[in-house]
Amino acid sequence: MTLAQLQALPKSERDRMVCPPGLVGDLHPFCNKEGGVCSIRKYVRSVETDGQAWISTLPNELVTVCPSRFLEAGRLFSWIGETMLGASSPVVVGEVGFLTPPMTDANDEPTKTRKEDVGRIDNILVAPEETERLEWCALEIQAVYFSGSGMGTEYARLREGEETGIPFPVGQRRPDFRSSGPKRLMPQLQIKVPTLRRWGKKMAVVVDEAFFGAMGKMDTVNDVSNCDVAWFVMKYQEVGGEIALLPHEVHLTTLERAVEGLTCGEPVSLGEFEKRIIAKIERGSGAVQPVEVPTDQ
Repeated sequence: MTLAQLQALPKSERDRMVCPPGLVGDLHPFCNKEGGVCSIRKYVRSVETDGQAWISTLPNELVTVCPSRFLEAGRLFSWIGETMLGASSPVVVGEVGFLTPPMTDANDEPTKTRKEDVGRIDNILVAPEETERLEWCALEIQAVYFSGSGMGTEYARLREGEETGIPFPVGQRRPDFRSSGPKRLMPQLQIKVPTLRRWGKKMAVVVDEAFFGAMGKMDTVNDVSNCDVAWFVMKYQEVGGEIALLPHEVHLTTLERAVEGLTCGEPVSLGEFEKRIIAKIERGSGAVQPVEVPTDQ
């Protein structure tokens, strides 16, 4: 089958590609990202090579854009299990429903079973030892969204194959830490952690070094028993000529300090904020003019 014929097939009929980082034990998950891109890095236009792209050789410039990238070799689960539960081989349960939608039908009975779950937790790690009380922790895996043009133009250019070396990207893209942190991860923590805290359970959050570096400073606590959120930071390193994503640091915080770190900013004073309002009004920017609505005669 030619490339053109393959591309013409509906997605449901194409051969599915296995996710390399997810190949752990008996697990063989499929890649669910178009084009299979799970990490991105900076490109620089090289004068020495007639404008071709030059890729930095510094591993820490890589940014993770797919949560499955963190699953490499199963290191993540062993690391978290040992730290949070004292178990290096925890049982991993995926996507457990955390919230149920409210009943809106007046005829619904209070005890009626609701089959639809919302607000799922990415994973639950359970200590394998059988005890009277189930020992577990919650896990959220947060990759980074990127802003900019889609990858289709890059794939088309590579398929044409008219250039030697690595062509410089056609579109402009950048990691969007603001969308990934304050807009996505922070609401998840604010919804889930208070209930986990009442249950006496902890939330582990996995991010890469670039994501954590984009956050604000957070005060930490000295022990897992005192934290609400445990940040597991992974770092890209070159191992045997290949780039591996390895355990790096653990930071233990309360929910309140986690929110401050994700917000990554301090409110201005009331006086400064009102100065900005007045400045916008004087410039005529951002001011909405009232519209007169005619009354019925």
